[in-house]
Formats: sequence, structure tokens, C-alpha cells
Amino acid sequence: MPAPDRCGGGAAKPVSRLECAGCGTRIPAGEPYPFRCPGAGGEDDTDHVLDRILDAVRADPHGRSFLDPTANPFLRYRKLFHSYHAALEGGLSDADYQAIVIDLDAAVAGVEGHGFRSTPFDPSESLSRRLGFAAGDAVWIKDETGNVAGSHKARHLMGIMIWLRVMDRLGKERAHAPLAVASCGNAALAAAVVARAAGRRLQVFLPPGANKAVVDRLTRLDAHLSFCTRDPAGRGDPCYHGFKEAVAGGALPFTCQGNENSLAIEGGETLTHEMISVLARDGKALDRIFIQVGGGALASSCIRAFREAADLGLVRVLPRVHAVQAVGGHPLSRAYHRVVERILEVRGTTASIPGSAEARAQYIRAHIPPDFVEEALHHAATHRSHYMQSWETEPYSIATGILDDETYDWLAVVRGMTATGGHPVVVSEEILKEASALAASATSIPVDPTGSAGLAGCLQLCRAGVVRPDETVGVLFTGVRR
Repeated sequence: MPAPDRCGGGAAKPVSRLECAGCGTRIPAGEPYPFRCPGAGGEDDTDHVLDRILDAVRADPHGRSFLDPTANPFLRYRKLFHSYHAALEGGLSDADYQAIVIDLDAAVAGVEGHGFRSTPFDPSESLSRRLGFAAGDAVWIKDETGNVAGSHKARHLMGIMIWLRVMDRLGKERAHAPLAVASCGNAALAAAVVARAAGRRLQVFLPPGANKAVVDRLTRLDAHLSFCTRDPAGRGDPCYHGFKEAVAGGALPFTCQGNENSLAIEGGETLTHEMISVLARDGKALDRIFIQVGGGALASSCIRAFREAADLGLVRVLPRVHAVQAVGGHPLSRAYHRVVERILEVRGTTASIPGSAEARAQYIRAHIPPDFVEEALHHAATHRSHYMQSWETEPYSIATGILDDETYDWLAVVRGMTATGGHPVVVSEEILKEASALAASATSIPVDPTGSAGLAGCLQLCRAGVVRPDETVGVLFTGVRR
């Protein structure tokens, strides 16, 4: 990789650039594999994760993408993609870029039976009433169960593959290096479908207890499977360790973990772009959004999409973000509360406010100057091991898809929660089971327990009286029941 640009200089900033949120390193334009910060993997304690910084107003004046009726989100919102601006800077035209997306989507349809299209985002009167809301359109559901490979994961991976196709068209991609992903199910399936469509080799690292139906389809899709057994004396996810070894050996990170491939996040943003388009069309707004969190890429994507929509004037007030995790493994929640303690200690107000997560979140939003919050977030970014640690025991839950030992995109999610007045929600197995049953009985959506985990967080805060009956909330149903 070329020497990094550490900012400065008088040149005009590009419409889209990649910059490390931890150390500030800026990735040079034209780098074909801008997946990780060059400083990642060193001996410092910095959280090296690249962030795509987009001038949304220059990229999409007046937010016209959100009014576009085009069904394919990768065409509709293309001007919000780093890959789009890299393509144009490299000499390709808008028509060239659209042709890349159309050809790849057709190949995906050839493997999956359909390509990428906007998925439903509608209010559920049944859920609204059963959760005790005053209005029948209080609970809005984003239904991803009919998406490519049955979950939102393919969005992240399609974004990466479009980038690789652009680099190939520009003559910058090396000889089609193999791809690698670590996953217990949905991400592996999504990666296998997109990789097969693109004619790329894929190595999947997964646990021995992975769903048999998932394993069978991965085999049919010609993915190379490596089953990784957890070492009782070790720490962290063995599948992730196997994936890291493959990448060190030359494989490309074809993953939904934003710390390993920064371009996974913008593909995931299309989910929220679609939500914002519907809300803007209907003149609606969300007070809160509940997002199930494992590795954190989904929540990171949603947070960034809402922030950029606010820059465009499409969202007046950002919804409070609630990251939902299981009691059997919640490293993000632990990190968040350590950041909050840091904020309050720096301010000298730890003992003067109530102890509930909701009260603290609202106090920080209303009374703590942004500089104090930013200082705490900077401390977290440069002292990662104090805040984000692998879960000490093997995580367990019926919501298997959110059992990452670490939340890899944790800092972006913590930043989003503190900025919006949201906070994490840790739910019990009983609440997860109840939410799964409620989703099945109140809707016709075939969502699995992982996919309905956000609803579990909403259910818990409704019962606690945190969510008011007059609020409007969003939940994401992200994975199909298999």
C-alpha cells in the first residue's frame, strides 16, 4: 500500500474519502484494496477502523437519490458510494458504473433467483397495539427476510464486490485473489452467493455446530469450508482467527466486519437509505430505532446513513439508537458503559445523576458539552483494550447471529448512541423467545430469533416504561427462519 496521507495540504477535499477514525490516517485515492488502516495490527492500543467520509451534499444535491423510483438500491443510491466516486475519478462514466452494477446483479439473480431490490418498510398495526402504543402506525418493520440469501448481509458484500469489479475494470485488481469470510450462517451464505455470481473463490470459516441447511447450501455454492473448533483455553472466536490467518496469507476480506473491510459498511447503508426514502415520502420520523448487534456493521451502517441523510436535510432529528445484545454475550454494552463513565468522570458529574442507562443517556445528550464527549471517545479510540474486550466465556443465545466475541465496529456504534441519546439494551433469553413468538403471531414475516432480536429490545423498554406510548419506533427483521 502506498504511504498514507495524514491530512493537510491545500487541495480541495474529494467528495468521498477513507480515513481512520482512530489515528486519522487517510487512504490515498486510487488504492485498490482500501480495506484496513495501514496501522491496524500494530502494537499500539488504537482502534484502527477506516471510516468513509462523504460530502453528501456534493455527492447527491437535494437528496435526489431518495426520490428515485429505481428498485435496485445499488443503482438508486450509487452517488452515495465511495466506489462510485472512485470509478469516476479513475475515468469511468456514470453509465460504465451502472453497467457494472447491472451485470453483477444479473449474475446474482442467476445464482439466487432474484437480485437486489428495495425490501418492505411498513408500519405494523398488530405489533403497535400489542406493544401498547397509542397509534397503529407506531412500530415500523424493515423486512430483510426476502433479500438475497435471506438476510441483510448480502448488502454489505455486494458493496465490496462492486468495488472489486470497479478496480478490475480500472486494471488495478490483482489476479482475482481468493476471498475469505468468518460466519456462523447468514454472512457465509451471502458471501457464497455473491462470490459465486462473480466467479470468485471463497473460503468460509465457521463453527462445527453451524446450521446443516446453511452448510449444505454453502457446499452447493462451491465454497471451501473450514470448521473451527473453540479452544477452551483460548480467547476469542476461532472462526475469526482462521479468517485473519487466511487474509494474512493473501485472501481478500470478504466480510461484514467493518474493521476488516471498511467498504462493507456502505453496502449496508442501503437498508437505511430505503427506510429514509419511505419516511421522507410519508412525512414520518422515528423517535427510536432498535438494532440487533453482533459484530456491529449493521448498526454502524444505519447510524452513518441517518447522519448523512441529516446532512441532506432529509432527517431533522436523528432517532435514538438502541443496540440490542443478548445477556449471554454483550461486549458492546460493556464498552458503552465504560465510555459513559469516562464522560461523566471527565465532567465531574458521576454522582449527581440517576443511574439508569436512559437517564444517563439523556443527561449526556442534554447537559454534557460535545468536547467532553469527544474527549472520552478519543480516549476510547486510543485505549481500545480498556473498552472492547473479547467475551470471557463462549457466548450463548438462541439469537446465534449476534454472538460475536467482540463487537468489531463498536466505536462507531457507541458514538452513534451517545450522539442520539440512545443506549444499549441487554435482553434475556426469555425476552428473545417472547419477541420471536410475538413476531410470528403478530406478523406474517418468517423471521428467525436473531432477526427479531431488535424487537426484543423494544419489548423490554416498552415494559420498563422507557418508550412512551406516543413514540414511533423502527425495528429490523434481518434474517429468515431456516
